[in-house]
Amino acid sequence: MSITIFLNMSSLLLGLIAWIVPILAIKYFGKSTVKKFFRFSIVSFSACIASLCLQLFEINHRVQIQDWSAIMDTIGSLTRIAVILAVITLILNILAITCFPEEVRIANEHKERTDPA
Repeated sequence: MSITIFLNMSSLLLGLIAWIVPILAIKYFGKSTVKKFFRFSIVSFSACIASLCLQLFEINHRVQIQDWSAIMDTIGSLTRIAVILAVITLILNILAITCFPEEVRIANEHKERTDPA
C-alpha cells in the first residue's frame, strides 16, 4: 500500500472519529460520569490533531518526492478541509460540554425528588 493512501485514509478515519466521539458523548452521557465525558472530549480533540498531523506528513512526503504539482493542486482544498474539521470538532465538543451539565442537573433534581431519604 502506498504511503499516500495510508496517510490519507488514516487521516479521514481519525477525522470521522473526532466527530463521532462527541456525538456519542451527547447521546450516552446519562450513562457515564463527568470524568468519562471529559475523556470522550480529549479523545475527540486528539483524533482531530492526529488527523491534521497526518495531513502534514502527507505534504512532507509530497515535498520529499518533489511532487510539486500535487501539492499545488490540493493545498487549497486541504486548508479549507482542515479548518472545517477543526471548527466542527470544536463546535461538537462545545455542544457536548454545554449539554452535559444541564442533563446532570436535571437528573440530580429528579433523583432528589424520588429519593425517600
